[in-house]
Amino acid sequence: MTELFVVGEALVDVLSTPTGQREHPGGSPLNVAIGLARLGASVTLATRLGTDARGRLVTQHLTDSAVRLTPSSIDPSVRTSSATATLEADGSATYDFDINWDVGSLPTSGFELVHTGSIGALLAPGAEKVATCFETAANDVLRSFDPNIRPSVLGQRHDVLPMVERIARSSTVVKMSDEDAHWLHPELDPLEVTAHYARFGAQIVVVTEGAKGSLLRVGNNTCPIPSQSVNVADTIGAGDSFMAGLLFALTHSVGIADVIGRTADFSDVVRAAGFAAACAAITVGRPGADLPRAHELEVPLQHRKEEASDEQ
Repeated sequence: MTELFVVGEALVDVLSTPTGQREHPGGSPLNVAIGLARLGASVTLATRLGTDARGRLVTQHLTDSAVRLTPSSIDPSVRTSSATATLEADGSATYDFDINWDVGSLPTSGFELVHTGSIGALLAPGAEKVATCFETAANDVLRSFDPNIRPSVLGQRHDVLPMVERIARSSTVVKMSDEDAHWLHPELDPLEVTAHYARFGAQIVVVTEGAKGSLLRVGNNTCPIPSQSVNVADTIGAGDSFMAGLLFALTHSVGIADVIGRTADFSDVVRAAGFAAACAAITVGRPGADLPRAHELEVPLQHRKEEASDEQ
């Protein structure tokens, strides 16, 4: 089975509502790991958790979805990070973070994909280890990156952009929201942003635009990917659900070697992005970052023939 590796923050989202507060596990990399595992992938997460009540809540959440943790992810001396989310009228959320990011030793082999993003990719001191992991990964490892910018934690654009572009230079897939794209590159429109990251070497670049859908670039080819109509509960985890769906489809349907080797059929990648949009639609249709399982998707993903024969 294809082994996937995710590195980044796992924390507790504290959701403030008119009726009080609710706590549930969150963090963009954690959500992507959960989303991949729920779709059927074999996933390991490297993160930083304490053994406090919130740490136990997150650990149980990962166990329930069959996500493994690297041994160094649990540190009894740290307090598990949190993010207080306030919902806006349109279902979007703003966050106030309490986080101190570092990460233990990261594996250098044994996986075919590594994904990172958000605070875990960009906040010192852990960010340096994450960037080194990307830069030293073998050439046949698919590297995926979603900046998922949190300005309140990361600071000013002129400090963050070089770190984003450093990881992007080692990435096979770059995905970001239109809000992130505008924050990082206010002078560029979404199409120009996809071209910018393609010039760094990314084979696949996606800018998501909420209800408008997303813009996909594969090499010199671009294509709009429509969003699916849904009654929005909130948008928490929508981008992470899209990311998980895209990576699952690329690894299990399109094929890692074809993506890295730039031999993937454009129409196959478009279908993978459509599958990602379907995953995101399910997530926004229910409260919180509740990412879908494979059986919830109306159109099952077509796995590669060679994979299907190997499993028989």
